Amino acid sequence: MTVTAQRAVDPAIGRIRRALRRPGDALPRTSIGTVPILWNNVDQPDLAPTVDPATVLDEIARIGYEGTQEGRGFPRGGPLRELLGTRDLRLAEVYVSIPCTVDGPSHGALDAARDRLAVLHESGGEVLVAALDGSPERSVWSARAGDPRAPRLTEDGWRRLIDLARTLAAETRRLGHAFAWHQHTATFIETPDELDRLLDATAETGSVGVCLDVGHYTVAGGDPVEAIRRHGSRIEHVHLKDVDADVLGQMRAGRIADFAAAVRGRIFTELGAGIIDLPGILRELAAPDYAGWLMVEQDSAWGPPSESAAIGRRVLAAELRRLGATVG
Repeated sequence: MTVTAQRAVDPAIGRIRRALRRPGDALPRTSIGTVPILWNNVDQPDLAPTVDPATVLDEIARIGYEGTQEGRGFPRGGPLRELLGTRDLRLAEVYVSIPCTVDGPSHGALDAARDRLAVLHESGGEVLVAALDGSPERSVWSARAGDPRAPRLTEDGWRRLIDLARTLAAETRRLGHAFAWHQHTATFIETPDELDRLLDATAETGSVGVCLDVGHYTVAGGDPVEAIRRHGSRIEHVHLKDVDADVLGQMRAGRIADFAAAVRGRIFTELGAGIIDLPGILRELAAPDYAGWLMVEQDSAWGPPSESAAIGRRVLAAELRRLGATVG
């Protein structure tokens, strides 16, 4: 029998992480990861050349992140655990995008979501992050979805979505994983009011948590700082994504065709280069001693993906150090 030698973890990874996370930094119980959509955009593949999973994970580890979302082209189960282990990375999350019309989740949506849950469980992941898939009829209303003319879920659609969310959350937690709902631009759970309705309808079970994506929440007209105050302990996962003011203004004025065009226009920019109140968001998360993941995310970049990912990681490090010195 042939035994394949396992690659040793590069000691430089630990040195970089120690330089980026120092005693006294705020939010010491959090883990910091990133989303590989920068390297391999699952929604618009032509935005970046395909990069093989091993190279993506090498760069994520080299930059100083502790974990990753599962990405396009990644293996599942044991092979993914091995790729992560040799780089001292954790599988922070697996994302599931649920097809949905105004009448609710499509036929077969729950079974497809269960397969994504199986990927999480087999691969040793931590959080199942669920969102609705983009809908063309809502995409054209991106950043303006509060307009009464924007299409929205029917009452039966709401009932079917709530049933699916409860079922999927319960099954996820029974397997020992966290479950967090991600409101998302161009979907039927986009605005703060829509997220509130879903959370209110599932409050009695306590099983549906929140993945607060501060970028999408901002695009939808919300204030992420207020969202943290409002949803408190139900926030189990956080995507840190910054928003370009100029592109957002064009979206709100109806001068950009849809969400896909906004992503191509780089609506999401490097952390620290946009309009989100990153210090305020981190300060509010520190109040209840948030201990989940902080996932730096950027859907597309004008330059090399690793450069944008490194900027985001170092901006976050600086803000956590500054906040720690302020509250320490």
